[in-house]
Amino acid sequence: IHMLVRYRKNYEKIAMGLLSFMPNEKDLKQLQQTMKNYETNDDWQLFLWKQEEDFIGIIGVIVREHAVEVQHISVNPSHRHQGIGKQMVKALKELYPNKSLCANDMTAPFLDKCEQ
Repeated sequence: IHMLVRYRKNYEKIAMGLLSFMPNEKDLKQLQQTMKNYETNDDWQLFLWKQEEDFIGIIGVIVREHAVEVQHISVNPSHRHQGIGKQMVKALKELYPNKSLCANDMTAPFLDKCEQ
C-alpha cells in the first residue's frame, strides 16, 4: 500500500527530515521557515508518501489558479531509484486533475526525469 498523505502537525519531524535532503533546505532556519509556510499558508500544500508503514517521500506544492507548482520533492536516500518520485507526481496529478503541474528551478530537473 502506498499513497500521498496530507501533512499534519504530528508528522513535523519526519517531514523536516525528508525536506532536509533537498540542497536548499539543509539550513535549519530555512527549513523551519519552509515548514511554517506550509502550516500557515493555505496555498502551500505538503504531502508525504507512505509506503507500508513508513513515510519515505515528500512533495510540497503551491496551488495556483491554473497550475500546481512543485516546490519540494524528496525521497529518502535508501529508497531512491525505485520510481517513487514518479509515483508521487502521478498521485499529485490525480489529486489536481484540472490543473497543470509545473516546477520551480529546484524541482525542474527532478520533474523532467519523472516525465520521461
